[in-house]
Amino acid sequence: MAALALAGCSAGAKLPPSQDDPALLEHEQQVFVDALKPRRAGRPVVVVLALNEGTETTDLLLPHAVLQRAGVADVQVVAPRRGPVGLYPALEIEATQDLAGFDRTYPSGADYVIVPAMHTDDDPTVTTWLRRQAEQGARVIGICSGARVVGRAGLLDGRRFTGHWYDRGKLRRRHPGATYVPHRRYVIDHGVATTTGITASVPTSLALVEAIGGREKARAVAALLGVTSWSPAHDSTSFGLDAPRMWRYLLNKARFWGHERWSVEVQDGVDDIALALAVDAWSRTGRVSVEASAANAVTLRSGLRLSARPAGRLTQRLPLAPDLAPAAQLDRSLCEIAERYGASRRDRVMLEMEYAGDPVRGSTCEPSTGD
Repeated sequence: MAALALAGCSAGAKLPPSQDDPALLEHEQQVFVDALKPRRAGRPVVVVLALNEGTETTDLLLPHAVLQRAGVADVQVVAPRRGPVGLYPALEIEATQDLAGFDRTYPSGADYVIVPAMHTDDDPTVTTWLRRQAEQGARVIGICSGARVVGRAGLLDGRRFTGHWYDRGKLRRRHPGATYVPHRRYVIDHGVATTTGITASVPTSLALVEAIGGREKARAVAALLGVTSWSPAHDSTSFGLDAPRMWRYLLNKARFWGHERWSVEVQDGVDDIALALAVDAWSRTGRVSVEASAANAVTLRSGLRLSARPAGRLTQRLPLAPDLAPAAQLDRSLCEIAERYGASRRDRVMLEMEYAGDPVRGSTCEPSTGD
């Protein structure tokens, strides 16, 4: 999702209180998984759709990495053009497959198309291709503000949906015949799934792993990631800009500090998930710009190529914790952000990533020193 520059805009009407009945949540999780089970024989083909000019970092890297790690499908990043895909708020990868090439290789289409947030939600090449994939039977999963791209392709009309909290009002205005569903991390209706903010990519990806590979496979992958649940439970009322929060947000936007250039040292095999969560969080402080640092481009653990360049002499190092499970890197980064820039800055990052925190992992962290 792009930075929340228009902080004064409303996220929509007041929401009803969250009612998280465990039996209902378990039922809805199973409904979601059942709706995503493969329809065709053979190994499923999953496309993570990208826009070369800008695609959200975690929305793209995390589903791709989780599915690759699960080994239950053929997964590939596909963009309008082969070559660089700029990620925001940081990093750059290489797409080795373009839309036309994918169509030649898979004339019957993908089984699933995952749609991250994109810098432009109405790119005609992307929306036309996405609409055609849906017509051929692909299940479409809009991650975070990827729901806006899905909507531009005409795939939200008449359906139930969710999305990043900041998009609630916009999506309701654009799609008056659709029904917004609060308090759920993911929703599916007639083959089109949507999710809440950036961190919903974790439970949604695990639910897709379960749909394709079964519950035990999903549990095994979740354990590797350090995740205990992929429930749809979510309290949407915790996310929005009420008057006090809007005031704090605007103050943070108005204050001036020197912008810090940081590097994150990478090498072949670096974990996509930990990298994406840390870089996304630190970049959203508004205080740090992050670049991948290495002598040459590197290959991430998932197989994607990540662009990198040697770190400048004045660049500080982004702290990563290789001892942690990948998903725990976000909690560590948030704690270090609070230590360095204060709790209000950490809360801003959590708001933008639509993350309520992990009560299991907690918030303790080792001091962050940088270089």
